Amino acid sequence: MTKAFVYAGHHTVGNMVSDRLCAAGWHRVTDAGAADAVITYFTVQTALEDAYFGDNGIVQGARKGTLIVDLSCTTPTFARELNAMACVDDLVAVEAPLVVQDVSVPDAFAARENLACFVGGEEDCIERAREVLDLLVGSVTDAGGPGSAQLARAAYSLQAVSHLIAAIEADALYHAVRTSSDMGEIAGARAGALTPAGDELLAAVNDGRFDGTYTVEMFMAEITAALTTADDADLILPQAEAAQRLLELLAIIGGSDKAPAALSLVYREEEACANEGLDWSRAEQAYGDHHHDHDDDDDADYGDDFGDAGFIDDDGMTGAYPGFN
Repeated sequence: MTKAFVYAGHHTVGNMVSDRLCAAGWHRVTDAGAADAVITYFTVQTALEDAYFGDNGIVQGARKGTLIVDLSCTTPTFARELNAMACVDDLVAVEAPLVVQDVSVPDAFAARENLACFVGGEEDCIERAREVLDLLVGSVTDAGGPGSAQLARAAYSLQAVSHLIAAIEADALYHAVRTSSDMGEIAGARAGALTPAGDELLAAVNDGRFDGTYTVEMFMAEITAALTTADDADLILPQAEAAQRLLELLAIIGGSDKAPAALSLVYREEEACANEGLDWSRAEQAYGDHHHDHDDDDDADYGDDFGDAGFIDDDGMTGAYPGFN
């Protein structure tokens, strides 16, 4: 018997889900009440909440016994809430936050082996979801009960952003020294990396590969979910918060649809940014009269401009970029 599925959320992940499931004999429908499985992936928290709990949302519209698989990066609190609501309505729900293992690949979702996920939920629900998850990703890690997969994903996100910033800032240092001194060519041509993923990222920066299907928007959603999880536990994570502000800056100047490697452009001359379609005047409008000038001594104080502009409000929510919050 042919099985039916509904997908809701980001179109890039939706294309991947449809391709994989349809190739396995499933067919896509638009009515949750007619589906055997509902799969979601959102980068905006309010959209995720509306999809499940809004008027005519998934929880209300799905028939009893429907499998619910959320691939979004959200918080353990939301995952537990969704699980509780699903149990009340006799739905089979799991959280399975998606992981792109090599973010430098231009089509990051094309190869199943480049995708992984953590999965959390009741044991029988996880067992029911295995068929779908094994079709979508190359590696599935069982994290435990409801909320556990989102916690594991948050920890993974914090490490991923640390590697990204470290690699890009190392490259920025090499680039700045080579162009501002008489050292000439340095053996190795660019900064090295301690991990294969970091080396691939640096290769993308060096080759100018700043476009891809895995985007800054997605990466920001993952980091903000981790920061929200930390905030729920009254924990401050300065490194991740600083990284998120850099990503927000890149998004404001037009880089939300770029690959994460494009963050390296924030450290480069304005002309290099313009060549990639980035516009620093947007940052001036958002943060006030601050100019992107590497020769300006005030440039080192750009972090203060974020707070002065009110871009991050008192609750840590982003005010100008429509990301996870």
